[in-house]
Parts: sequence; structure tokens; C-alpha cells
Amino acid sequence: MLKRLLTGIALLVALTGAAWANTAPDALVRQISSDVIDSVKADKSLQAGDIDHVIALVDSKVMPSVNFEIMTRSAVGPKWRSATPEQRTKLEDEFKTLLVRAYSGALTQIKDQTVQITKTLPVPGSDQVVVQSEVRGSGEPIKLDYRLVKDGASWKIIDVNVAGIWLVTSYRSQFAEVTSTSGIEGLIAKLAELNKSAAGKR
Repeated sequence: MLKRLLTGIALLVALTGAAWANTAPDALVRQISSDVIDSVKADKSLQAGDIDHVIALVDSKVMPSVNFEIMTRSAVGPKWRSATPEQRTKLEDEFKTLLVRAYSGALTQIKDQTVQITKTLPVPGSDQVVVQSEVRGSGEPIKLDYRLVKDGASWKIIDVNVAGIWLVTSYRSQFAEVTSTSGIEGLIAKLAELNKSAAGKR
């Protein structure tokens, strides 16, 4: 449950950040983390894991601090290159819905948590950085890291690491199993099926 909580925080940070042009990556992560946790603490519907309110929170921010195309492309892997523009849009939409639905229940666990930035490291041979942070509350601090890339004047989040596992890498192996046998259309159908099943359980 704690892992789901941290992943939920990470995803909401990645999916709901405000635009912070010319803001250092560590300051960006610190501000968005605080905003997300404060929003959940102040909203009983979010605390209850109300999926409509979670989606509204995500959509109201329009994901300006995440490059979701890069996240989806990385998760899909090499098959992304053969996808049509329409298929890519469908993949992004279904992947976003999957992430939000999968971890909305984790928001019910947010109580006294705070996020502390511990270090920012450049990724060798790239224009990326990794911002390392810790989620602190009762119990031992848990590592929560963000990979960001410079996009014009802003930094954009492209992956999150929860307790040693990079989210996009984790999904890539799952998606590869589907695309190897059913292609891009099969993956779109699988994601839509998972999202429909999750919606039916509400």
C-alpha cells in the first residue's frame, strides 16, 4: 500500500504540475510535490480516492510539467515508431487513464507526508537530470526520484522512480508482451479493456 501511495504521489506530481518556465528542476519538483499533497489534504473527495475528482485535478492542470508523449513513447518501446498519429493519441489517452485509475486509491493514504529534495544529478551524455527526493512521515523515509528533460525554457518530467523501480521501464516490459503478439492495435485494445474494467468497479 505504501508503494501505491508513493507512486500515486509521483504520478500526480508528474501529471498535474503547473508550468514553471526557467525554474530549476529541483525547485520544480519541490513546489509541485507540495501543491499536490496540500491539494489532497484539503479535498475530502481526493482523500476518498474519488476517481472523477482525481481526473479533474489532472485535467485542470493540463499536464504542463510532464512530457507525456515521451513517457508513452518510452513505455511502448520500438513499436511506437510504426504507430500512426491517431494510434499515438489513443495510446497517450489510454495510458494516462490507466495511470490515474491505477493509483487513485493511494490518495486515501496521504496524511502527514512531506517531500524533501535530497540531490539533483545530471544524466551523463544527455540533457536530462534526476531529482532525488524522500517522502517523509511516520516510519522510514522512502526514496522517490524524478527524471526530467529540458524542453525549451522549462523542465519536463519524463519518468518517476518509486523505491528503486522506474515506472516507464516497468510498463515497457508489460507492453512489449502485448505488442509482440498483437501489435499497436492490440495494446490500445488491452489498455482500453483495463480502463473499462476499472471504471466498472467504481
